Amino acid sequence: MDDSTAGRERSAWGDAPGSRSWARAFGDLSAGWRQRQLWGHLGWQDIKQRYRRSVLGPLWISISMGVIALGLGILYSLLFQTDIKTFLPHVAVGLLIWNFISGCILEGSEVFIANEGLIKFLPAPLSLHVYRLVWRQTLFFLHNLVIWAILMIVFPHPLGWSLLLAIPGFALLAINGGWISILSGILATRFRDIPPIIASVVQLAFYMTPIVWSVDILSGNAAVRERAQLVEINPLYHFLEIVRAPLLGQEIVWRSWIVVGVITVVGWGVGLLCMRNYRARVAYWV
Repeated sequence: MDDSTAGRERSAWGDAPGSRSWARAFGDLSAGWRQRQLWGHLGWQDIKQRYRRSVLGPLWISISMGVIALGLGILYSLLFQTDIKTFLPHVAVGLLIWNFISGCILEGSEVFIANEGLIKFLPAPLSLHVYRLVWRQTLFFLHNLVIWAILMIVFPHPLGWSLLLAIPGFALLAINGGWISILSGILATRFRDIPPIIASVVQLAFYMTPIVWSVDILSGNAAVRERAQLVEINPLYHFLEIVRAPLLGQEIVWRSWIVVGVITVVGWGVGLLCMRNYRARVAYWV
């Protein structure tokens, strides 16, 4: 096999000379960001298409979330024998944030598989599909903020200037949604067992994360107080707290911000490494 033939075979598998470079990885992210008008429009169209011919349209996003939050809040407040005025907002806001996190994880694992046609026939950066996914999940989150506003009217909380921390907190969620989608999306195109495995792990993580239960309630029980503190090793808990605490006027725990900051840096490092090495192969794997 001569050098020209070997070069053509490498090119067919996305391993052409120079295909694995940091410049191309960062260039893909930059090119995708420059096309924000396109992925912004596509993300909005995804929502409109889902509720096409529906009378209430995207309002169903908030209605369905509100019904679930109300049902779980009432049920678990009775089980834990706690005040519904504080527990219902805790559950509702937790679900609101969890929907964004789980949406980025679950849809991120199939972000390239679901866009197979566009990837094969549209000369666009891979990151465009990631931006589109995170933007779509952001729109869902903004729709559901109506529930938080209603709860703050019905069950007033002592909100202060710390409420503004919810903005950078959510920005960190969105930034992490990017590297998670890149990493899991690329792995899932190569190994199709990844999405169902991730779905199972996310389902388990829901019950292990204080969404429909509270650390404060368990800490009040001397028998399980020490075990309740083990929630600190769950990174999803910290992602929840950097947004939920400001939205509910609770004490800001800076430890959670530090944990999320470290995960963000490490996560993007791994995500960019994966993008650098396998970005060119995705079109052949899907």
